[in-house]
Amino acid sequence: MQKKYEMLMRKCLSLAKKSCGSVSPNPLVGCVIFDDDFNIISRGRHEKYGQNHAERNAILNSPIDVRGKSLIVNLEPCCHQGKTPPCTDLIIESGIKRVILGMTDPNPLVAGKGIKKLKEAGIEVITGVLKPECFELNKIFIKNKTENKPYITIKTASTLDGKIAGRTGKPEKITDEASWREVHKLRNYYDAVLTSSTTVINDNPRLTCRMRGGRNPVRIIFDKNLITPQDSNVYNNDGTKVYIVTSENVSDERMKKYPEHVEIIKCSLKNEYINLNSAVRMLYDKGIMSILVESGGTMNKSFIEERLADELIQFVAPKIMGDDTAISCVKGFNREYISKCNNLKAVSTKLLKGDIIIVCKFIK
Repeated sequence: MQKKYEMLMRKCLSLAKKSCGSVSPNPLVGCVIFDDDFNIISRGRHEKYGQNHAERNAILNSPIDVRGKSLIVNLEPCCHQGKTPPCTDLIIESGIKRVILGMTDPNPLVAGKGIKKLKEAGIEVITGVLKPECFELNKIFIKNKTENKPYITIKTASTLDGKIAGRTGKPEKITDEASWREVHKLRNYYDAVLTSSTTVINDNPRLTCRMRGGRNPVRIIFDKNLITPQDSNVYNNDGTKVYIVTSENVSDERMKKYPEHVEIIKCSLKNEYINLNSAVRMLYDKGIMSILVESGGTMNKSFIEERLADELIQFVAPKIMGDDTAISCVKGFNREYISKCNNLKAVSTKLLKGDIIIVCKFIK
């Protein structure tokens, strides 16, 4: 029985993933309705923020009456009125006899209350099916609801010896086309992509999503002294929100040189640099639930040092630069011994056409 539940839960997770980039700040949720012989009757997913939740879509999509059937979903059904009615009410009204779920909802408005309501209605509830996989799918939502902070991932592309550029800093292609496609999937997944004024000046990136059917993330530029050129690619008016995070000391006159669609956020300083903790809180208050950091070694180091980064995704090309003066993907710790390293937990590796993706979680 458990094996069959796990098989169906994987279908839920697969359905949910199709909505990456479309449901934030809501979670990714997929749902399947099936009969006693484990034949799938209907499927549903939360397709877009503000629209029907997965359970409602699965019930409404069913070609037959779902009374007496079972429902499996990766996240506890909601029991409160939001932009849509409570899913628990519809599940009860429809006559579903059994609900299987992967994890409880971390949202304090739900957090076990949905399960309690279903049980009180006489519905059998089974929990914890593929719980780790369900947690991983909604890691962003979980952090948002439990810590009121955005989920932050550092993305780097380097040689085997950790170099992102030669000693001159001149931008050069490191990884291949397969890696390029994966990066644009990440930009579609995260709410925002963040970089530094140094990267804007040296590389003039666009920071857009060029995958088919993808959407551009919000662009965030950390520019303490407002030195980035106003005609930089990141400031193109393509309908995407753009933020510049700068020092609280910059003059209003200096701010006027940027296009009207660019919003400038003044932030306090810490040791002559933008206070990252304050900046991250301000961005979260503006609805930024997840951030992909695409920058140089100094900014990467700052996010790690302030213990703000949750994850590291490193694209590694099978190349060796072997130059001590070349630029590293993390710069400035100057550890004297290996024992003093920042330790991470390896989560996964993926071999692409020529490169390797290494995913690690920061240990906090």
